[in-house]
Amino acid sequence: MAESFGADAERYDQARPRYPQAMVDRIATGGPGPDVLDVLDVGCGTGIAARQFQQTGRTVLGVEPDARMADVARRLGTEVEVATFEAWDPAGREFDAVIAGQAWHWIDPVAGAAKAAQVLRPGARLAAFWNVFRLPPDLAEALVTVCRRVIPDAPFDFRAITRGGLDTHQPILTKAADGIRTAGAFGEPEQWRFDWEWTYTRDAWLEQIPTQGAFTRLPPAELAEVLEGVGAAIDAMGGSFTMPYATVVITATRTASA
Repeated sequence: MAESFGADAERYDQARPRYPQAMVDRIATGGPGPDVLDVLDVGCGTGIAARQFQQTGRTVLGVEPDARMADVARRLGTEVEVATFEAWDPAGREFDAVIAGQAWHWIDPVAGAAKAAQVLRPGARLAAFWNVFRLPPDLAEALVTVCRRVIPDAPFDFRAITRGGLDTHQPILTKAADGIRTAGAFGEPEQWRFDWEWTYTRDAWLEQIPTQGAFTRLPPAELAEVLEGVGAAIDAMGGSFTMPYATVVITATRTASA
């Protein structure tokens, strides 16, 4: 699944939500000096988070295993090196922050934290973050119904996916924090939370669905059926809906003795 997001990288960049500015600002001012200057974006994808940090005046280097995603990021202004983070060669470079948006769960949590410690200056921050959403109940039920009809043999529990919220993401967050602890080069991990919401039109949400992991590899005919069913549900809600989001960060600072 991790290799499927680049199949429609342009749509991914346009449809996926951004991150709250309060989170960006908190990470960008939490380095070893008065400001974070050099940022490494792990699994940078099309550069969504990277561009937000660049807009605050930071210099960002991306590492991305999918060349298709990296091409879009470069075209939109982010320098990217194509590699998995575990295999990437830092060539002696150091950074004031290592970030990962929607990506750290694809990385070995211990090896990833150890690699981050290798490139972070003492006191610098590792911050992995995820946008967690909860669909309105009527829309979630419609999505479950259509997916069970169209994709009866899918290896997903669609009800768990649509339930959303922090409960379903907590295993990912716990695994990330445990990996940081096991790497042994950081202080105690913290969990931050930023709540926000976004109003989606019917078309905007239907653009995002094909970029989600459960649907990136669906055949076009099956995807069209899913989109038709979800679109009808949004129409019944008046053509738009408001989505509650929580952006959750697992973060820790590199110890001086690491």
